[in-house]
Amino acid sequence: MKAKIWAALLAVYLVWGSTYLMIRFVVETLPPFLSAGFRFVVSGLILLAWRRLAGDAAPTGRQWRSAAIVGTLLLLGGNGLVCWAEQTVASGLTALIIGAVPMFLVIADALRPNGVRPTPRVLVGLVIGFSGIYLLVGPTADTESMPLNIFGVAALLLASLLWAIGSIYSKSADLPKSALMTTGAEMLSGGMALLLVSLLGQEWRAFDPAEVSTESWLALAYLIVFGSMIGFASYAWLLQNASISLVATYAYVNPLVAVFLGNWFAQEPLTPRILGASAIIIGSILFMNSSRAARPKPQAARRGDD
Repeated sequence: MKAKIWAALLAVYLVWGSTYLMIRFVVETLPPFLSAGFRFVVSGLILLAWRRLAGDAAPTGRQWRSAAIVGTLLLLGGNGLVCWAEQTVASGLTALIIGAVPMFLVIADALRPNGVRPTPRVLVGLVIGFSGIYLLVGPTADTESMPLNIFGVAALLLASLLWAIGSIYSKSADLPKSALMTTGAEMLSGGMALLLVSLLGQEWRAFDPAEVSTESWLALAYLIVFGSMIGFASYAWLLQNASISLVATYAYVNPLVAVFLGNWFAQEPLTPRILGASAIIIGSILFMNSSRAARPKPQAARRGDD
């Protein structure tokens, strides 16, 4: 089991680190919610068909409801907002802001019933981590070498929060026993939610396949095969088979992979401020996860089971 966990972590580390750059290439000529919806609907249908043919039981009605909630939070709220934000925010910077997910995981886990109360050490780590984000995007940021869009940054912070809520919810939700069947159901549900938002936002009207670049099509294909089929499937499996703190370690590696790929292949700036903020954000997460003193909330604080 330990070997499988580390193999899945490695896939999430490297594959997801590269998806930020691929998303940037996709949204250059493809609408963000439309492309993300297409990506996850295709991936979800493939996974569901594969697992049904392999003999996995189809999700029950209650499991479809749980998958729809998780898929909407992770894919519409998380990935969809990332795609939308990358129209105006560099891919490396996006990855660093999404590095706040482990911090939001701590907050979401503390607020849920029977959750884990953050220790003083973890609270200090949260303050340090958010100070790193402030250094990255605050009013003193160098907007000439690193253009910032306030709405894009806000969307990324909201994406981090929604991804954390979806991840925490999935730990106790009624989902299929097969991690891949669960992933397929979440992808299909989340993909349909993305397409609905695309429709409501009238992205279809501005979409012209003839104007889509080859680079965008190839990047979308990469996201379907690697980002979804391999990366997201690995993440969903880890959520069911590893601790939240271990799963959250992908945020140490993903931002660094994304920053350097963005610099190498898209000429995105790599300034001392970015490197310093990276060190602060990643260091704060390491600092929080090194604490072993976190404990469940006392029984007296629990709400009645319902």
